[in-house]
Amino acid sequence: MPDIVRVLLLALFPAVGNFAGGMLAEAIRTSRRSLSIALHLAAGIIFGVIAVELAPRTLEGLDPCLAVMGFIAGGAAFIGLDALIERFQSSPEDDVEGSGQGGTGGAWAIYAAVAVDLFADGLLIGAGSSLSFELALVLALGQVTADIPEGFATIATFRDAGVARTKRILLSASFVVPVLAGAFLSYFFLRDQPEAYQLTALAFIAGMLLVAAAEEIMKEAHEVYPPSKLSSFALIGGFGLFAAVASYFEG
Repeated sequence: MPDIVRVLLLALFPAVGNFAGGMLAEAIRTSRRSLSIALHLAAGIIFGVIAVELAPRTLEGLDPCLAVMGFIAGGAAFIGLDALIERFQSSPEDDVEGSGQGGTGGAWAIYAAVAVDLFADGLLIGAGSSLSFELALVLALGQVTADIPEGFATIATFRDAGVARTKRILLSASFVVPVLAGAFLSYFFLRDQPEAYQLTALAFIAGMLLVAAAEEIMKEAHEVYPPSKLSSFALIGGFGLFAAVASYFEG
């Protein structure tokens, strides 16, 4: 099987996980508390990806200054993308539409953050595959566990905002585009590059994911429902879940 096909198949894992989470939200009744817990779980898994796989690997293989610059550049890139998205995100009418609190504006904010996160997932899998297929597999499986609660929260929020069911399903399916695009781009740009370039790309993606989890997913989780002991447990549980997945497959 050609390498690019294997990479794209791995990149489908997060997309399928996200879609499965969305369909779970369609099948069961949700509350604002369950949305907050799902978002905390997703953020914990993303923090786990960064702390368990990305940060140690880049700091061990790169000059620390280069790794730190990669982290900062990735975070700055996400902040810039987020600012751009906010400008085109929703019209003033969105604030009064729908049955949910705040209309569809908050739902589109989550959608945009998840789309950027999935694009970063694709970049991550493509970049990981340039180092080893085993790394790409661990990263893909780890992202599946994060994307199930992300998909759940996204679709549940759109439902709460009064968006039609057909449109919600199409929006959930559309997440396959950014993850495949990210994997395709990073695979072709990084596969023949020196390892230092590949690791710098991982540091850059880690910075993007860190800001996405801390400033978008966690922020929205706290706006949806006040923090609680259960949501805190979901956060650390997500971290532990990815650590267990990574340890199992690396072992």
